[in-house]
Amino acid sequence: MTSEESLLSTVSTHILDTTRGLPATDVVVDFFMLRADGIQTKISSNMTDFNGRIGALIAQNIKLDKGTYKLKFNTESYFKTMEIQAFYPYIEVVFNIFNLYQHYHIPLLLSPYGFTTYRGS
Repeated sequence: MTSEESLLSTVSTHILDTTRGLPATDVVVDFFMLRADGIQTKISSNMTDFNGRIGALIAQNIKLDKGTYKLKFNTESYFKTMEIQAFYPYIEVVFNIFNLYQHYHIPLLLSPYGFTTYRGS
């Protein structure tokens, strides 16, 4: 891997269950590229670890282009494991990648009836 390749954009996420005050484990997160013509291409599908994190949503050898992307957090199955009815069966967060040499971290603060997201570091 060249030094330039090691600097290419990476995307990560972290989910915290604000109702329980704990990381949201075993949540499936799908990562999509969105094209201007409306076509969505799935790039990857991953599951959060015991800390509620996915450190790399894409393999190191995959180069992202500038553009619009989407994370789909499949929250319904997470809440079902705790016998909680989720108002949001999934949450989609759409964001832009402007700089190909930055890290993009998208945290999600989650409860059965609400969520908050922001650009992390």
